[in-house]
Amino acid sequence: MLGGTLFLARTVGTKAQAAKGVRHIGSLSPGSPPNPAFLQRLWAPARELGWIEGQNLIVERRYAEGKAERLKPYAEELVRLNVELILTNGTAATIAAKNATTRIPIVMYSAGDPVRSGLVASLARPGGNITGYSIVARELDAKRLEILQELLPTAQRVAVLIDPTNPYNEIAREERERVYRSLGIQAIIVGARAASELENAVSEAARWRAQALIVPVDTLFWAQRVLLMRIALEHRLPTIVGVRDILEAGGLVSLAIDESEQSRVMASFVDRILRGAKPADLPVQQPSKLLLSINLKTAKTLSITIPHSLLLRADEVIR
Repeated sequence: MLGGTLFLARTVGTKAQAAKGVRHIGSLSPGSPPNPAFLQRLWAPARELGWIEGQNLIVERRYAEGKAERLKPYAEELVRLNVELILTNGTAATIAAKNATTRIPIVMYSAGDPVRSGLVASLARPGGNITGYSIVARELDAKRLEILQELLPTAQRVAVLIDPTNPYNEIAREERERVYRSLGIQAIIVGARAASELENAVSEAARWRAQALIVPVDTLFWAQRVLLMRIALEHRLPTIVGVRDILEAGGLVSLAIDESEQSRVMASFVDRILRGAKPADLPVQQPSKLLLSINLKTAKTLSITIPHSLLLRADEVIR
């Protein structure tokens, strides 16, 4: 995976000072407003670079609150407000912003494979008005399956929970199934568009006799993590999740990006673009590492013994 930290290298002993005047940017997310503590962590690297919200930075935030149809009008609204940059969270939000403007720079806080999604020409040379941080799902799929095989070596049927409203899931489906087949595992794709559909989705996985459930990064699954993990545990399904917060809610294992690195990369993109850099000239960054975390409380509930080799590699163990 590409080393995102190289992109953040700065001259030792210098501290960026924000340009004069107040800058005006937008933020577009398919989910709901996060708690203030998360926003503080998210924007801490930007503050270190001299961008202080409420002083020299105004952020117009728009949240679709799980309603994908809101992304288009919200993106168009941000364009009408003539923001200097649009920060997007997820593939669907980035596509909405891309369709709304070819003029305003767009920074992806996260997005699934932006090349296959048609968002950029290439990771090294994005072209156009989009750059940012990306997660290539097929690489994560393979790594999660390797962990699953170490954890449950006899597993042959694995369910993958997706949100059908996320356009990347359809783009990645064929590749995802190919990765699973290459490792001798049958992928059982189950979908949920809203919290009310999670029970049926997990129940369907159980009906297909899935031996584990993969929960990728998705705004819906993060927002409904307590409900989702309760349902999975009721069906005694071990879960490998893409966000540490879901692990805390009852997941078994998480393989997740380092959110502090992701925030630093985002801040660096925002900083450079507001100082005059063009998105077309800024390579898309990918995680330099993935964090492995294990929830031993969930393992005990499911009567699963975690291999010692996996515990030794874990970045965090919840006891």
